[in-house]
Amino acid sequence: MAEKKIIDARGSFCSGPLMELIAGIKMVEIGDEIEVLSTDKGSAAEIPQWIKKVGHELIGTREEAGIWYVNIRRTK
Repeated sequence: MAEKKIIDARGSFCSGPLMELIAGIKMVEIGDEIEVLSTDKGSAAEIPQWIKKVGHELIGTREEAGIWYVNIRRTK
């Protein structure tokens, strides 16, 4: 069964949340989901661009009360 890892990057600014994701994705298994929490609006665009570039799966992005939630699945 796939695991879900939370990366809490709230308070970190561009490119901090992406750097935390890059480090964190190496720590999960293929098929696992990662949810990045970020207060940096730029993460909503920057992280999906990186995901597309490297070939992982973007599950979704949403914003609630100033916090961006970006969900990714490791595919390789």
